[in-house]
Amino acid sequence: MSGTEPAGHQLRPPADVERIGARAQRPASPGTGRWARSPYAVAGIATGVLVLGLGLLTGRADVALLGVPLLVGAVWTGRPGAWGAPPPATPARAELAADDRPATPGELTATLILDPPPAAELVLARVSAPGHRPTVVVLPAGRRALDLRLHTVRTGPQRTFRGDVQAIAGGGTTVSDASTVTAPDRIVLPTAMPLGRVPLPRRLQGLTGPHTARRLGDGDELRDVHPFTPGDRLRRVDWRTTARRSPDLETLYVRRTYATAEATAVLVLDSRDDVGPDLRTWRGTGTQRVDEATSLDLARHAAASVAGALVAAGDRVGLEDLGRSRHPLPPASGRRHLRRVLHALALSRAVGSPARRLRPPRLPADAIVYLFTTALDDEPLAMVRAWHAHGHQVVVVDTLPDVRPATEEHMRMAWRVTRMEREDRLRRLAAEGVPVVRWAGRARETAPVVLETLVRAAERHAGAPPPPRVSTGGHR
Repeated sequence: MSGTEPAGHQLRPPADVERIGARAQRPASPGTGRWARSPYAVAGIATGVLVLGLGLLTGRADVALLGVPLLVGAVWTGRPGAWGAPPPATPARAELAADDRPATPGELTATLILDPPPAAELVLARVSAPGHRPTVVVLPAGRRALDLRLHTVRTGPQRTFRGDVQAIAGGGTTVSDASTVTAPDRIVLPTAMPLGRVPLPRRLQGLTGPHTARRLGDGDELRDVHPFTPGDRLRRVDWRTTARRSPDLETLYVRRTYATAEATAVLVLDSRDDVGPDLRTWRGTGTQRVDEATSLDLARHAAASVAGALVAAGDRVGLEDLGRSRHPLPPASGRRHLRRVLHALALSRAVGSPARRLRPPRLPADAIVYLFTTALDDEPLAMVRAWHAHGHQVVVVDTLPDVRPATEEHMRMAWRVTRMEREDRLRRLAAEGVPVVRWAGRARETAPVVLETLVRAAERHAGAPPPPRVSTGGHR
């Protein structure tokens, strides 16, 4: 968290952050409205008593007289209604409001509004956020607005700011009850990186679409020239070929083309695991850092990138969450549907231990499957084999982040065994013809190249001339 900023400094929230509420969801705790002695006043009284007692015990009148001003001043200024002390009043009021203006992705902002009582001389504000160091500022009394900002690489539901405000008066000897206010929670949508061409299914469905299918129909790519048959359109007649092959016009020849179709892709998100680079947080006891993306954050980013490329090309995209057995998102196309996919990705999270699935999710016919998983158990491997048995093409995206070496001996041994088992699963997938794309660390930067390589391999396997069965768009 970058702390508080001057009121005149304009900060903007990210465009991919959805606002849940305009005001704080939990009301502020204003306290009782009473004033109390500050720690400085208590320290003054204790010092005065100590110096006065020391002077009396040692028989030094000059030392005892030094403690009288400290004791009398602290007691007198701390009395309500005394000179320099504030009367009983309401405590400092505060309000945290979200900002609707767009800003840099990964940056959350809010505005802290301070409204101290009239008798206050200073305002003490403490702003904190989960995973960030708290920031404390002392400001002159008066109504003012502070712009708050924090940086995070995490996505999904996020807790943001908490503010504790206290008024100070009487030269620092009296303070009011603290008021606590909490900013509304945010849902941070995953961002997407632009991709080139991504693999599509071998067979395309639909009567129309952006790609050329292998069946006959209306399209732009020529298939052959064939004698006229019932059902052919007259506008398809090739008069030059007819004049060359049948000068007497006994037989008409028509130009037949390949039909156009759309591709169907299903994004399967394995949200059962949400692990970070630190092995100590895998047991659920530690706190994951906000500047380190977890496996679920990487899966959201990868799924958003693939969905953006498919939707930009006019294909249909669906979403399945292995952590939730209900409410799958059926395949559809369009920017509005892409927004629904991003919102569903942001809401996906690991909730306890999900029930074991008896069968993999049901998919549309001839749909390609993108499975985003950490491959920490055998369930994704069993699902891939089941999808292969039904004729679906599968692309596995490895979303496990780069794990830092542990210092404890037992954790190093446990991670060594887990890593070997995971690598063995990925090798078996590759041996069965399932491509695995790494999406973590530096490998994420080369992921578009790996996807392009898969596309070219599919084109070579299909033979020449291959129909353009891949997406060419990217998400912006």
